[in-house]
Order: sequence, then C-alpha cells, then structure tokens
Amino acid sequence: MRDFDVVVLGAGAAGLMCAAEAGRRGRRVLVVDHADKVGKKILISGGGRCNFTNLGCRAENFISENPHFVRSALARFTAADFVAMVERHGIKYHEKTLGQLFCDASSREIVAMLEKECGEARVTIWTSTSVAKLGRREDGRFLVETSQGAVLAEAVVVGTGGLSIPQMGATSFGYEVAREFGLRVTTCRPGLVPFTLRPEDRERWCDLSGVSAMAEAKATDKKAPGFREKILVTHKGLSGPVVLQISSYWKEGEAVELDLAMGEKVFGGLLQKNARRDVAAVFAAVKTVLPGRWAERWVAVNAPELGDGRRDFTNAEIAEMERTMHEWRVLPAGTEGYAKAEVTTGGVDTAELDAKTMEAKKVPGLYFVGEVVDVTGWLGGYNFQWAWASGFCAGQVA
Repeated sequence: MRDFDVVVLGAGAAGLMCAAEAGRRGRRVLVVDHADKVGKKILISGGGRCNFTNLGCRAENFISENPHFVRSALARFTAADFVAMVERHGIKYHEKTLGQLFCDASSREIVAMLEKECGEARVTIWTSTSVAKLGRREDGRFLVETSQGAVLAEAVVVGTGGLSIPQMGATSFGYEVAREFGLRVTTCRPGLVPFTLRPEDRERWCDLSGVSAMAEAKATDKKAPGFREKILVTHKGLSGPVVLQISSYWKEGEAVELDLAMGEKVFGGLLQKNARRDVAAVFAAVKTVLPGRWAERWVAVNAPELGDGRRDFTNAEIAEMERTMHEWRVLPAGTEGYAKAEVTTGGVDTAELDAKTMEAKKVPGLYFVGEVVDVTGWLGGYNFQWAWASGFCAGQVA
C-alpha cells in the first residue's frame, strides 16, 4: 500500500495548483485523475487560448449562497499573483476585453506550466486512474482505493470539478464524497449556458441563427447585475456572452429582460416635426442597433404594416416600439444543459468549509477546491481565478 501526505483528486486547474503548492512545502503529494491527461478542461477553454484570469477580479464577480466566502482566498492569491507565475514561465499573453487575459499561443502553455510546477515540487500524477472508494481509518488517515491500488494519506483534496461538459468525463463524484462525509451540497444547475426558446419564439426568431448584436440583459432577481455584451441567435434559442452571463442567475419559469438598444433612444427621430413615421422609417431606425436581417424581423414582429403601408405610426405606437426595444421579455423554455454549460452553479456548501483553507470544518484533513464548491464566477476568467486561489489556499496547509 502506497503512503502519501496528500492525495489530490482531480488534475484540473484547482487540483494541480493545490498539488504544486503542497509539494513545494515538502509534502509527498499524489494527484489522481480518471482522464488520460491532465488539465483537459483547461485545454479547451477560451477557444484553445485559455482565458486564465481577469484583472478586475472581485468578490462581486461570483455567485454563492455566501457571497463573502470568496474574499479571503481571492485576497491570498490574486490575479496579479497568477500573472507573475505566467510571466515567470515566459508565457506570452494579451488582454482581450474587460480585463480578460488570454495566452497568445495556446492553452497548452498553461497546462505545461502547471505540470512543470508539479514536477519541480516532486508531485506524483496518476492519470487514467479511477477512485472506487474514499474512507477514513481509525488512525485518522484517509484510505483511497484506486484502480492502481489502495493509497493512504493524511489529507485529501477534492478538486473533481462540477457537472458541466459531461462528454469530457464530468461526474458528481465530488458531491458524493461531500455527502458521504456529512457535508451539505447546495442545489446544482448548469451555469454560463445558452437558453432554449419555446416553440412559438423559436419559430419567430431561430431561423436567424448566427445573427448577433450588443444587448443588456437583466434577470428577474433584482439583486442580479445587468450585463452588456453580445447576444447571439442560435437554432435552438439565444446564446452569446450576455446570455451566458445572465443564465447563471436565471431560475426556471422566470423571464429575462433584454435591452437591444442598451438605453439609447432608437425612435426619437420619428417624433421630430415633419419626420417620416412609416414602416420604412421604423426599419431605418431599428437598423442603427440591429443587423439587417434581425432589424427586418423585429419590424415584422413589432411594427407590422397596416392597410396599404402608407399610414404613419402615432406617438403612442412609437412610444410602445421604443419600450419594446428596451424591454424584450424572453421566457426561456430552459437551457442547453450541462452538455453546453461552461460551469456548474451550486456545490459543496461554503458554510461547511474554512474560507482561508478550504478545509471541511467537520472533517479535518478533507478539502474542497475549485468548481465543486458552491462558488461560480462570471464569464471572463473569473472561474479560473477561483480555481487558482482556492487551490493555492488548500495547498498552503494540506
């Protein structure tokens, strides 16, 4: 039977960061992952360039039952700390928008960096290895039964991720471990995920698949922030950064409000003296905020021609079109689920964990890091920063 100080379950962003930090302290560390290579989710992130952090990362950029939980970890390992590591390894990067940092070349550089950090810290990594059982012996040590044999450890760190992207092997393993040790797990849902539309709305809009525009999105929950980014029509519904952002706050049965003009007056010109107020004038106004095909459809839905098409719209009708442009209420049929979700919202209840160390309060020596915890970041590098920070904090003490 092999003996280690720390066993890390999951060779993702949080797990590898934790392993490297623990190994650097002289701990004998083993990382176990069922995949055939480490960092698989890192490799596909950011279109293959890995949006590895966000320069503006703050606690307000995360969703959790306890929104204050992330503050300690984010302060202990900041975006600047991770950037310093990236620069130390000579990885070239650039800021895209809104503080989002991407590799110039490939996300493989981030994985290679983490592998090198683990190698220098003498971390042992077992890939293509499943875990059958995790238990605790009378002497306080953990017994980890793997497909490569049983392993003993003083500490176990669970960094197995959430339920998103099951085609890459995502499972509920981390939540099951938490429950087996008596820890609460909050309700999990797909996050950062496209919406599907009801049949009538799909028929009305989805043949415009591929068309995009800027928009502001708001959820029914008034505490949820508004987001201003691109919206994309898909063959099933709506996607794009602004939809992915608001999806993490959306609850089934609720509507989402979209402002397709982001607060700008669209039809003010039609109210001026001697201005044309016919359908052609309305179409011209809508085209200032929406691309041609979408503008044409919007007019057909919201400003249908009356009579022979020469009737001018009244002030009241123009005001209603203005309101509709800013208050498009969409009632999603649902989402595209975990298969298309970038993250899982919910997870191991933060009330069960120490905010400074990620250790389970009821189970000394058991830690949870990364996506498996009830902490979900916005789109734009925030979830990676949570992975680095939570992994770092656990690695300092495990």
